[in-house]
Amino acid sequence: MKDTLTDANFPRTTDLRVYHLGLRPGEVANRLITVGSPSRAHTIASYLDVTPKPFQLSSERGFLTITGRYKRVPVSIVSIGMGAPNMDFFVREVRECLVGDMLHNRLGSCGGLIHVPVGTVVVPKACISVTRNVDFDFVNPEENDDVPYKISKPVYADPEFHDAVHQALESVKPSGSTTPIVAGITNASADSFYSSQGRQTSFPDNNEKLIEQIIASTSDVATLEMETHHLYHLAECWSKKRKVAKVSEAALPPLSTGPVKPVASSDKATGTSTETSALAAPDTIIRAAAAQMVFASRTSQDFITPQQVQDTERWTGKGVLEALIRMELAADRVHPDEGSVWALQ
Repeated sequence: MKDTLTDANFPRTTDLRVYHLGLRPGEVANRLITVGSPSRAHTIASYLDVTPKPFQLSSERGFLTITGRYKRVPVSIVSIGMGAPNMDFFVREVRECLVGDMLHNRLGSCGGLIHVPVGTVVVPKACISVTRNVDFDFVNPEENDDVPYKISKPVYADPEFHDAVHQALESVKPSGSTTPIVAGITNASADSFYSSQGRQTSFPDNNEKLIEQIIASTSDVATLEMETHHLYHLAECWSKKRKVAKVSEAALPPLSTGPVKPVASSDKATGTSTETSALAAPDTIIRAAAAQMVFASRTSQDFITPQQVQDTERWTGKGVLEALIRMELAADRVHPDEGSVWALQ
């Protein structure tokens, strides 16, 4: 089936469906929330307007997209799973489906490196990455001159978006709630759940002091997860890139009608008539921010309860929706309504 896709550089179909997400222009909005699980996506989607009926698309690769309107503003909520590779699929493929700018908030879970209770909500201003050094000899650690894990310098959220997320979360936090909301901290994104987050398993990971090293590397590091650094990194790379012309369509290999076969909730997904040259235009920007729920404390070893998860997901989901619609996008910096799944009849 794969041999029918002839553009190995960026596989997509003749109607512009991207390979992994299964989306095409007109099915995903400029304002975006990514989450790790379909259940969280559906929880947030419960706040969307009744009209137009929210559009849902499930791809063969496990991505779920729900697009509709929140208080009449087009929004997409996408379950992408975990890790930087899935974040990479999402940012790159959605960028190629959109006219105009992107506002992207990640709402995920994390581990706490500071003394805060589980259930705390954090809004990171910056992220560092923690990666396993595959050139390190983990079986014979004494024979190495290099370090087993590498810690990057910080990359930053969009400051206005960061503040909007923080303010929106404060405004929707349930009355009487004692849940702390901590903003302005640095998050660490690891390339795995176990070794690069200092968890001890039966493998020879040489990570016994990794948490201490992460904390020592950055003065305000407070949380640990697996996605946000890559989001911030790609947003910065896109927005600060040199303004270069896109590759002409004539220079691209031909596209195929298969094998991308997503399952959509409606046949309304006719796509948009927008010229492909307007997609991912070089003068556009990506503005990124994040909110994270502390599910596990790496200091006390406490873990959040299922009821806490359900309660926190509901109000934080509403908070990030509010933050997205408070951020302004000029009319000429958004994807056209015509032909889209969020178009009003």
